Amino acid sequence: MNQLMDSLLVLFGKAPHKASADEFTEAANAHHAMRNEKRPAGEREHIKAHRKQKAEEFDKWKMKRWISIVLVNLIFILSYRIDLQLVEGALTGSRFVGFHMADLNAAMQVMLAYKEVLINLLIGIVTIFIGWWLLGGRAFCSWVCPYHLFAEWAEMLHLWLAKKGLAKHHSFDRRGRLWIWLIFAVLAYVTGYTVYETISPTGILSRALIYGPGLALIWVGALLLFEVFYSRRFWCRYACPIGLTYGLVGSISPLKIVHNTSKCFHDGACRSVCMVPHVLDPTRKGRATEMKTALGADCTRCGMCIDVCPTEALTFQFKVIGKPK
Repeated sequence: MNQLMDSLLVLFGKAPHKASADEFTEAANAHHAMRNEKRPAGEREHIKAHRKQKAEEFDKWKMKRWISIVLVNLIFILSYRIDLQLVEGALTGSRFVGFHMADLNAAMQVMLAYKEVLINLLIGIVTIFIGWWLLGGRAFCSWVCPYHLFAEWAEMLHLWLAKKGLAKHHSFDRRGRLWIWLIFAVLAYVTGYTVYETISPTGILSRALIYGPGLALIWVGALLLFEVFYSRRFWCRYACPIGLTYGLVGSISPLKIVHNTSKCFHDGACRSVCMVPHVLDPTRKGRATEMKTALGADCTRCGMCIDVCPTEALTFQFKVIGKPK
């Protein structure tokens, strides 16, 4: 329960918990002591060799995610454009072969705005909740959300410009995302209107891809430019209430990325590519309290940390009850 609570607090914007001496297991203490004494022979060479190998091959999880995002959104587009009749609607709310599905954040906005729960909406909520509970909550962000794909391309441009001194990254307080979530929830209840959906880049892009572009795309373009030149992955890291909603689901999901301390070189490669690097705090030298630690609720299950890890210290695991094996 303590791990779950810590995971939720980090999701809400708290800095990762720095454990006291009595929170470390005996095995973790022994490992950290060994790592402090000396580096294993050939460690640096192994890291360099792995990085060189990775530079010469595609990141498999990134490619899988990009294909997933394109295919999911393409199904929506074709269903509307050529009357495929497989999916009706957009990512915020749809029917799949007649079965209702509702984005959890959009559904919450609707319930607060209209002060009632329709049976079709309830069916859609339960369906999507079960699906993303199984798949890891914020996996929605990295495997389905169209804005995530554009933001990832913007991030690549940001990093290229940053090397040339043409862009800089400015951090923001992650607690802002919780305030944004609360503000739009209150606005929906008070106004009777789903206010957030008018500025949601996820919803705007989904509808634009399906039904055609509109003026709202100017807002999405402005966000992406802000991320390119001023703050790397700003919306997904610091603002998006959808990510917070699915993070809550992911906190109790059986699908986790698990860190194996015994295999870790603590070289920081995983944190350098992660969209939410605070979830990888256990990979820092001397931080892991156990030999195996499941990453927190804010993890998007994107797999990029797995792609760059030189020792396979990070892996996907599916476990319903108990600690990771």
